[in-house]
Amino acid sequence: MIPLKTTEEIGYIRESGIIVAGALDKLMKVIGPGIKTIELDRLAGEFIHTKGAESAFLGFKGFPKSICVSVNNEVIHGIPCERVIKKGDIVSLDIGVVKNGYYADAAVTVGVEEIKEDAEKLMHSTREALFKGIEKTFSGNRLGDISWAIQYNVEKAGFSVVRKFVGHGIGKQLHEEPQIPNFGSPGQGPKLREGMVLAIEPMVNFGGYEVDVCDDGWTAITKDRSLSAHFEHTVAITANGPVILTLIE
Repeated sequence: MIPLKTTEEIGYIRESGIIVAGALDKLMKVIGPGIKTIELDRLAGEFIHTKGAESAFLGFKGFPKSICVSVNNEVIHGIPCERVIKKGDIVSLDIGVVKNGYYADAAVTVGVEEIKEDAEKLMHSTREALFKGIEKTFSGNRLGDISWAIQYNVEKAGFSVVRKFVGHGIGKQLHEEPQIPNFGSPGQGPKLREGMVLAIEPMVNFGGYEVDVCDDGWTAITKDRSLSAHFEHTVAITANGPVILTLIE
């Protein structure tokens, strides 16, 4: 059963979402050649704590850090470490926050200084696919409308959507029903209703859609070692349409 949230609950999720957006904004301003991914984790963790919140990821099923940092061919769940960011890298930053018992989650992929044209196109197409999916997040639509919009726009650009990992409902838990695949057919799946809150997150590979999971048990990488990009927002379905809860006002 897909949980529905009251207006008050959506307000709490929005409060967490503002912190997520603030943390992402902070990291996007400091990321550059020479910075270690563990430093990005430290900065995000400090920011989250100053806002009276906690990382939603730290300790979740044993995840050891506050945020996920996935570089180049890493799709999601990259563990911050001593790795040094280099010019030309593309870096996915995924941040989840919980405050007052309510969760929010968002991700962006950024290019570090000069990046190749193909990488720029991949990031642009992934972000665009996210917003095409959000455009379908209306009460009365079906979940498959979101999935199809993402898949259609990604494949139209010549890229692949990851199948192994999907988006999810969010609110009192980091992961709630429903699962939100980034592929599917329009008009299929559960009907969307006012009060649903969804974390929509296309993960897009430059090459094939298959992925491997590294020996650390977390980091997912493209099977063909091509680049990957990831964008995500937490979105509430309201009487006035979709409202993105992880944007800075």
